[in-house]
Amino acid sequence: MPDTPLRKQQVCFLARLGAAMSAASYPVTSVRQMLERASTNYGVANDFIALPNHVEVVGQTGSDSGSIVKAAHHDRDLRFDQMFPLARLISDAMGARVTPSDGEIRLDEVLAKERPYRAWVSVLGYAAQSVGLALLLEPTPLNLLVAGGLGVVVGLFWTAGQRVPGLVPMVPVLSAFVVTAVCVIGARKLGMDHVGLRALIPPLAMFLPGVAITLAVIELTARDVVSGSSRLIAGFVQIAQLAFGILIASQMLQTDDTQLTSVAINKIGPWAPWLGVTVYCAGVMMFLAPPRSFLPWLLLITYIGYAAQFVGDLLLGSYASGFCGGVVLTLAALVMTRRRGSPPAVTIILPGFWLLVPGSMGLIGITELFGADGDSALPATLISMVSVSLGMQSGLVLWQLIRHRTQKPGVR
Repeated sequence: MPDTPLRKQQVCFLARLGAAMSAASYPVTSVRQMLERASTNYGVANDFIALPNHVEVVGQTGSDSGSIVKAAHHDRDLRFDQMFPLARLISDAMGARVTPSDGEIRLDEVLAKERPYRAWVSVLGYAAQSVGLALLLEPTPLNLLVAGGLGVVVGLFWTAGQRVPGLVPMVPVLSAFVVTAVCVIGARKLGMDHVGLRALIPPLAMFLPGVAITLAVIELTARDVVSGSSRLIAGFVQIAQLAFGILIASQMLQTDDTQLTSVAINKIGPWAPWLGVTVYCAGVMMFLAPPRSFLPWLLLITYIGYAAQFVGDLLLGSYASGFCGGVVLTLAALVMTRRRGSPPAVTIILPGFWLLVPGSMGLIGITELFGADGDSALPATLISMVSVSLGMQSGLVLWQLIRHRTQKPGVR
């Protein structure tokens, strides 16, 4: 049994590392797996409590001094660029290749890491990401122009929220209000008789809770009811914030329900969505600031995910397309991580799921609940959001089965 000071350091490091994983969008099942494997390899026994915003590690000292309890949490989510060094630290901790003292130093460096680019680069990157999503959802020349301009505006709101934490809860509502108001007023000035809801999604994409819904389904499937339920509720609240901003703008401008439509329009050509994937990736590189070496992996995984979704839509329909995209995306990402020098699995998977935008139908559906199509909007919303999430879960199960079959002969 390690001495008490070392034991305290191990417990503190594991609690802080688990909290960092939660802040980096790891499911609680992965957090517990890390805590169990790291504790075993460090030669100590711990009890754990892992929740989406709270991790607690309880260790026995083996003496009369009793237990050591350390709780940790983070008030903010980790940025995407911080996930890369964090993933390396997680791997080293699970293999006991780093001492707790060195691990805490490295963790402090991850948490203190500043954004690689200036704020204006991030704003332009988000505008490019918005244009890329516009090419995917509703590729028209006017929509691309609007997506780029409003992407800059929302990027500025997001930057202000990063600098003034008190503004963070208001940014989604304010962004949705401004985006809707600009689209409605612009449509009237141009003599248009409707505003496409799909035109509103690209500038608001960062607020869509696709990751939260996906993690909720994974955790609920793994019987982590508390964590899964809390993430699911948080996801619905975020959708409601966006819908609230849209509805307030619509009511203030006296927009009729029939003027908000969700019909897809493509005035550029069938090649536009495929170009949109590249534009989206360029925006991700600027806005989320991953290492430059990540670009080839990003292009590969996003094109694989979008192609699977496209084929699934043709063969099985729109709802099943998300499931197909989730399955293929997850399997492809896990296969890629088998190659030496590949990025961590979580960093490969997340951009692909952001491209699939599982929350898009949620935004459209909740808005239409207040219109003529309310009777069918909610079921469509739920099915669309869960589709991608179940696809990811199915991909993980298939991967485990494949690994089991390939490793079984070796065991014998």
